[in-house]
Amino acid sequence: MTTCTTASAELGEPVGATAATARTWLLIEQPGPWGRKALTGSRLDPAVGRALDRAADGTGVRVALIRRPGRHADLPTAAGHRVYLAHTAPGDSWVRTDTLADPAELAELDFAALGTGSHGGFGTARVGPPLALVCTNGRRDRCCAVRGRPLAAELAAGGHADVWEVTHLGGHRFSPTMLVLPYGYAYGRVDGRLAKDVLEAARGGRVVLEGCRGRSAWDRPGQAADLAVRALAGVDGEGALTVRRTVAGPGGDTWSVLVAHTDARAWEVAVTRSAARPPRPESCDGPLGTPACLAATGITAVT
Repeated sequence: MTTCTTASAELGEPVGATAATARTWLLIEQPGPWGRKALTGSRLDPAVGRALDRAADGTGVRVALIRRPGRHADLPTAAGHRVYLAHTAPGDSWVRTDTLADPAELAELDFAALGTGSHGGFGTARVGPPLALVCTNGRRDRCCAVRGRPLAAELAAGGHADVWEVTHLGGHRFSPTMLVLPYGYAYGRVDGRLAKDVLEAARGGRVVLEGCRGRSAWDRPGQAADLAVRALAGVDGEGALTVRRTVAGPGGDTWSVLVAHTDARAWEVAVTRSAARPPRPESCDGPLGTPACLAATGITAVT
């Protein structure tokens, strides 16, 4: 049987501009098995999961569960839950961390403020190598488990970053998928070699374009524009570019995106959405579909 990942790769579906959108990530350690909707289908109290989901809605904060690579089914619930709070905006990227006995405390956070980059004194500033988050939730899609778990184990064994498995990054058909924090760039069809290159670059505040799905701080048109300018102008500094403005065109399938560099250069990027054809499964248990593909169709330098 052809998996969603195999079909997507064989059809040459581009991975750019497919990253989950979130300016801030709230990551909660929860060992043990995960269900399809992990916030309410794991050993985390479902009431807490629902409360966090409601609190984050519409704020720009994305909540996910994490666990260390390895066997999970028989692990007891941790006495303390490691929590990471990460903001991904360029020039203001940070990670804060704490260990909580009860994740219910997190529902009291000001999620609207978190989405704008104000951490409110949560935890302490994290220093160290990048956080590497590999999607491994097989209940969501089996490709994530089959392809993601070996990658997470390889990276953890090699000591290339602080490595965690994560519940959902979107885009099962691009498995293995990986998110790198604090900068929020996501990657698809990641193998060990690419993951190591990405993480080594991230240590130096640089972005690798190969396999890059986009920066989660931007919406999909912004992701397409950011990646296109980086490729055209040879920009690899994570904080060098900012999406200043996105204007939708008539019909909802075109955008004009203004991307600015810290050195005062700027570009107007035309982005167009089209349907990927022929139809293919967007997940292994789902029907055939024509996922949206966003691509830059023109770049103009502006003053």
